[in-house]
Amino acid sequence: MIDPYQPGPDSPGRFGGRAIFICWGCWISHGTYVKHIYMSWSGSSNGGSGRRGYHHGNLREALIDAALELISAKGPAGFTIAEAARLAGVSPAAPYRHFRDAEALLAEVAMRGFDLFAERLAKAWNNGRPDPMRAFEDLGRAYLTFARQMPAYYVAMFDSRLATDAHPGMQAAGDRAFNVLREASEQIAATLPQERRPPSLMMALHIWAMAHGIASLFVRPGPSRRKLPMAAEDLLEAGLLIYLQSLGLAGG
Repeated sequence: MIDPYQPGPDSPGRFGGRAIFICWGCWISHGTYVKHIYMSWSGSSNGGSGRRGYHHGNLREALIDAALELISAKGPAGFTIAEAARLAGVSPAAPYRHFRDAEALLAEVAMRGFDLFAERLAKAWNNGRPDPMRAFEDLGRAYLTFARQMPAYYVAMFDSRLATDAHPGMQAAGDRAFNVLREASEQIAATLPQERRPPSLMMALHIWAMAHGIASLFVRPGPSRRKLPMAAEDLLEAGLLIYLQSLGLAGG
């Protein structure tokens, strides 16, 4: 799956309040997106009249990209399915072939975000290699990096107020991401004797809350971001060290 936020060789980057998709150079004015990745034109078969028909190569993906752009501009609750259709260059009725409403589209964006999040976390954790404590620190940094580099996904995942039980695919993807953190906590806890090991679920929840709080307050782009006298990664690393020391899992 293409990561829509990876900047390319000709792209100055993704941030600054708007999305720059894999289709570099497609933006021609604010809110205007030339969708040559997804669209194609073909000659008409109506007796050679010269009229041309419009075909959408991948409507679902175009709607996902449009939703990400709208989330970046307006937040997760600030767009309608009609706006997504307009940005994708299709009729207002076309999205309903794939999504029943804007909430269903938002849930799809959140699910994909969680899938990408799980991949990033698992890569950083790397099964605890080369050393569980070092890998644990890498995991925390990966959490903050995702929030910084993919704010539209992050907002859809955590600020959309979607009911998880109404969107089982999104919930399953979120569980996969959390399970990376829980597995890491289990390995770290296993360095203590059995009788002294803290519950791994408790550890994972505490660390998740710490990382998410730092990401939300100090990392995500936006006017409400708080300033820090240090890097957010340093703040998280210090917090993790103090927490792990309290559990007897790190040297004091």
